[in-house]
Amino acid sequence: MPADFNWAIGGEAGDGIDSTGKIFAQALSRAGRHVFTSKDFASRIRGGYTAYKVRTAVDQVQSVVDRLDVLIALTPRTIEENLDELHDGSVIIYDGERTTMENVEIPDGMIGLDVPLKRLAEEAGGAIMRNVVALGAACEVANFPIENLDSALEKRFGSKGKSLVENNKEAARKGQDHVATEYDHDLEYDLETTDSDYVLLNGDQAIGMGAIAAGCKFYAGYPITPATDVMEYLTGRIEQFGGHVLQAEDELSAINIALGAARAGARSMTATSGPGIDLMAETFGLVATSETPLVVVDVMRSGPSTGMPTKQEQGDLNMMLYGGHGEIPRLVLGPTTISECFWKTVEAFNLAEKYQTPVYIAADLSLAVTEQTFPPEAFDMDEVEIERGKVVDEETIEEWQNEKGQFTPHAITADGVSPRAFPGTADGAHMSTGLEHDELGRRTEDTEMRVEQVDKRTRKVDTAREEEDWSPREFGDPDSENLVISWGSNEGAMEEAIEFLEEDGVDVRFLSVPYLYPRPDLSDAVDSAENVIVVECNATGQFADVVEHDTLSRVDRVNKYDGVRFKADELADEIDAALQEASQ
Repeated sequence: MPADFNWAIGGEAGDGIDSTGKIFAQALSRAGRHVFTSKDFASRIRGGYTAYKVRTAVDQVQSVVDRLDVLIALTPRTIEENLDELHDGSVIIYDGERTTMENVEIPDGMIGLDVPLKRLAEEAGGAIMRNVVALGAACEVANFPIENLDSALEKRFGSKGKSLVENNKEAARKGQDHVATEYDHDLEYDLETTDSDYVLLNGDQAIGMGAIAAGCKFYAGYPITPATDVMEYLTGRIEQFGGHVLQAEDELSAINIALGAARAGARSMTATSGPGIDLMAETFGLVATSETPLVVVDVMRSGPSTGMPTKQEQGDLNMMLYGGHGEIPRLVLGPTTISECFWKTVEAFNLAEKYQTPVYIAADLSLAVTEQTFPPEAFDMDEVEIERGKVVDEETIEEWQNEKGQFTPHAITADGVSPRAFPGTADGAHMSTGLEHDELGRRTEDTEMRVEQVDKRTRKVDTAREEEDWSPREFGDPDSENLVISWGSNEGAMEEAIEFLEEDGVDVRFLSVPYLYPRPDLSDAVDSAENVIVVECNATGQFADVVEHDTLSRVDRVNKYDGVRFKADELADEIDAALQEASQ
């Protein structure tokens, strides 16, 4: 059997698929196993196919693969949807007493376990626990100690009373006992447990945690898939650190309220997805022109328009790089892993204040909803540093006053960064406006001052490009003639794809780019390679266009835009095929 174990539960939206998957993922994590999850869910509250997949191993896993060892099928469609990932020996757990499942056909070579999920759940205290019965059955199949499931059930239902927890434990054991007594199975699955202690979280939660660590004191947002979890994570937590969350009536209000908090001196943030970014574009320009530090998170999803709100895509890159009327200085960071969602959020707040400019965090649905395990030291708060930039106080403000003793918040400077005075700073009274302005912040149409202010704001990005490290992350064979470049959540799949390629005798050098603007100079890497492939989840190859623009070289493209993330083995096949085509 493979070193990793792949499990899934599928059914209709509203069947408790998400909570069931989380319980199993937490149980595995608490047993000292690494976990990597994947969700497939419909854009509706009830109805429509939905699934939760868990890949687990003793060693860290960073991607999903085309393989399922155990499938809990609550509907016949679950089997149909996952047929390509099932293999000889795969176990399918289903409830043959359920009307829709009574005549289910198990594919040849696979093992069907008919478990009366609803009936056993009712015996334990309620039909609502049928999914927990299925978890107990899965524990028996995988030879996974059910005590670890107990721990996850206590965490999930502990606040609802001891009796409910005990009922769920009983339901799980009924599922386990049924499989043990009714089926003479001799499966080779044996999920090893360890004493390791892991943190399990998704990308949205990591962004929220990074915001708190960075000293964020205000968040304004409007619920939108798949960015809502950022707000949900912060609510009830940021207040413990002196912060506040406000749910606005729409995205327009959210960014304007966040801008107001930032002008008041608070580290401020908002998060949304593509449609919300469109609505925020006008205020984004005001943020830049008024030189206000603000962090804006775009958790990308399939578009355009409403698109497929619950599906993966990296289609907003051009909007973040170029969106908005006029010429707007901005920085764009693109975390490539869930742990980087934490660190890049901290970095975003520092860069926003250091250069007094809006900063985009370019996340995507796969990062947002995927849960992964990490050792606690992956988020060492002692490593977090706070940089508030060119802030003046009563002792230093005098050097930024004009001959009349007036503070100049938009002073022309060599590095493009002006002084910043928090409200209440003595002699720091000033104004800012979205109109073009002079050094005092007063509106102007003076042609010379217009040029000076535009050049000054542009210089901030040039200064950031020179002062900061925008290097990519590198994997694989540094001497390979085959270069793969990607960004965002594709890193984990590509890193594991390298291993598949190596097994087939194909070596590649992989550059994962976490900085989208400014971005690293890839010219030398591209020039030294025989074959260059850019991997991304969109149809037009937006980052490939950027690479071609920057390096003046043509690149090949591997694009995926069906709403599903890259899988490691799938990506290896795509890379291999592209290299073979290039060699012909």
